[in-house]
Amino acid sequence: MQFTVQVQAMIDGLNIVTRALAARSAREILNGVLVEADSDGILLTCSDGSLTIQTAVEGEVKEAGRTVLPARIFFELVRKLPGGDMQVKIADNSRATIQCLSSRSTLTAMDPMEYPEMSDEAQGTEVKIGQAQLKKMINGVVFAIATDENRQLLTGILMEVNSGEARLVALDGFRLALQVDQRAFDADGLRVVIPGRVMQELGRVLPEEEEDCSLVFGGGHMTATFGKTRLETVLLAGEYIDYKRILPASFATETLVNRSDIQNAIDRASLMAREGKNNLIRMSVNEGTMTISSNAELGDVREELTVATNGNPIEIAFNAKYLTDVIRNVGDDELCMKFNSNVSPCVIVPKEGNAYLFLVLPVRIF
Repeated sequence: MQFTVQVQAMIDGLNIVTRALAARSAREILNGVLVEADSDGILLTCSDGSLTIQTAVEGEVKEAGRTVLPARIFFELVRKLPGGDMQVKIADNSRATIQCLSSRSTLTAMDPMEYPEMSDEAQGTEVKIGQAQLKKMINGVVFAIATDENRQLLTGILMEVNSGEARLVALDGFRLALQVDQRAFDADGLRVVIPGRVMQELGRVLPEEEEDCSLVFGGGHMTATFGKTRLETVLLAGEYIDYKRILPASFATETLVNRSDIQNAIDRASLMAREGKNNLIRMSVNEGTMTISSNAELGDVREELTVATNGNPIEIAFNAKYLTDVIRNVGDDELCMKFNSNVSPCVIVPKEGNAYLFLVLPVRIF
């Protein structure tokens, strides 16, 4: 096998596929990157056994072939090359020679026959979402997935698709994040749970382009295809929690606030909250004013914001991190915060429409 490829093109390709690598793999072959070269170009594949990412890289192939190279050392080696073109030559699938200008290195190769095969063609229910939109939706919920492996389903993201909308939902017991893409879809009644780590990596590699990303669900698997990249993963099995039962039907207090103002105020209050014992910030809403405060032995912070309020006054407290994570994922200039009591969830929604919904549980201190 022998091919020539631009260094930056190989870096870009490896940066995508190596996101599928496990921190530690019980199988040595899964520490490698499968490199395939033929008349169509160069194909790179990495897998941890449940997540596989494959992408194509343009190059000049002089001799077709397949091999597996140690992924991390190969990636680091390529990143440190001087640039321009690099030549890769593998003899008898045992050793690869990498040449770039005056730099020459060799790597021991592994048998490509041991590498797990990726399915040729995904079959099942297809959902198409714009790449930029899907990236935005993923980033708007992935922070709320659970990290406790004992609640495996909550470490994933629920995807629901009906004829008029697609939803992504994540919750960890303290907060809930929901993103909605409201338009016509061919799929109807789809409800699947995608591993959170997979969605996190998908959100990182998706380009911010208008072209569609094709998601195909079938046989307990999801296959995502966009541009020259393909991602395949095993779905989580089980029935996701009925999150709609958590959402309050009505509210006693509603407040419209400038997103930038409240984010800056919470960020400043969080500085002192982190010095306290429980990382708390307090929020008081009364007659057009929102007061955000925090205190610790080192001092205190008090912020006052002018807001539009409808309903009863309320005093409530939150873990600063949970509230900060939510506010940072609101893209609108204004947001609406809805309350019932200081022990009931706070719901954050757009001023108009239903593009997103966040729910945060308060901390009982009053």
